[in-house]
Amino acid sequence: QVCVVFSEELQCWCRALVESVRRRADGCQLGCFLVDYAKYCSVASENVRVLARAFAKIPYRAKQCRLHCTKPLTLHIDYCENTAKIGPAKRWDAAAIQYFRKLLE
Repeated sequence: QVCVVFSEELQCWCRALVESVRRRADGCQLGCFLVDYAKYCSVASENVRVLARAFAKIPYRAKQCRLHCTKPLTLHIDYCENTAKIGPAKRWDAAAIQYFRKLLE
């Protein structure tokens, strides 16, 4: 669902896709993707507004995408056997993300 959220980092109102909702003792936190800044952020529920129709018609400046059939890998080190093997990982590590960004530049 697309809505308008206030980004504390950017200090402005932004269009966002709501990806997750987490309940907390002090209210709800929304996990959002800012469609005009290509950033992920967490926003308190009181900083969310309904998107105006005229604002919704403007095309997004960023799109979510994934690399087709590309899975993250990491180096698994076994200290007992003194070996290191490359194997699957749950997330991309910071060095891989930085390397990929440099390739894009």
